[in-house]
Amino acid sequence: MYKGEKPMDHAKEAERLFLEGYNCAQAVFCAFREETQMDLETAARTSSSFGGGMGRLREVCGAVSGALLALGILKGYSDPHDPEEKRKHYARVQELSARFKEKNGTIVCRELLKNVPVSAGPVPEERTPEFYQRRPCLRLIREAAAILEVMIRDPET
Repeated sequence: MYKGEKPMDHAKEAERLFLEGYNCAQAVFCAFREETQMDLETAARTSSSFGGGMGRLREVCGAVSGALLALGILKGYSDPHDPEEKRKHYARVQELSARFKEKNGTIVCRELLKNVPVSAGPVPEERTPEFYQRRPCLRLIREAAAILEVMIRDPET
């Protein structure tokens, strides 16, 4: 970032990407593509399996998964023989998840969508205005990106 340049609003970028058609995990992960030094195509492919709570299985929220993928690249560990770095990183993962859960009650996609009629199976639903109105996904994507942004800017995390 250059002097006087404003930092990217990752939450707005994640929202823009989701509205463009990227899944929830891709939207959050790709919003941090500059920080992770990935081009959009590589970032989108890397995170593509995690949308819809992992391929529409409705497990861990894709927005959380996308944030955790970026967190791993930005603050993760690589030495399998360094238990202290592993511990520190798992603490970051748990902190990000806890912050998201504090705001939403859960990190599980099916629980976040419990009041939303959703179809089962691998076929994604059509992105219509009604799709966006009945789902909390835009808000969840913004929240996950905002949580990650705060965490990566904090030298203590």
